[in-house]
Amino acid sequence: MSPIARPLAVTIDCHDPRRLITFWRELVGGHEFADSPDDYLILEGVPSLGIMGFQMVPEAKQVKNRVHLDLEVSDIEEAVALSTRIGATRIGTIHKEPSNYFQVMNDPEGNEFCFILQK
Repeated sequence: MSPIARPLAVTIDCHDPRRLITFWRELVGGHEFADSPDDYLILEGVPSLGIMGFQMVPEAKQVKNRVHLDLEVSDIEEAVALSTRIGATRIGTIHKEPSNYFQVMNDPEGNEFCFILQK
């Protein structure tokens, strides 16, 4: 059976697209698409994702994300230290699961993501 669609991009709603694209570029790599409008910035060439969009919206984030990114790291504590220097916030402590460890984080606007360390 053929799929109905194929993933194109992950888009994050935000108040300040410039601030978030800068944060996420430092976190996961990629480069800014030169012809992006100011209210929808595009980060291209993100390893394993391709494209991330940062769309300006008027409302503030109010509840936990229903979808978030899991980012594989080789050292959770190092990833936490480096990401907090660029604006991330650690949420709670490292969780242990049968196949991995994970640490919940927030980006500068409070969007959750997780650092994952495979066992």
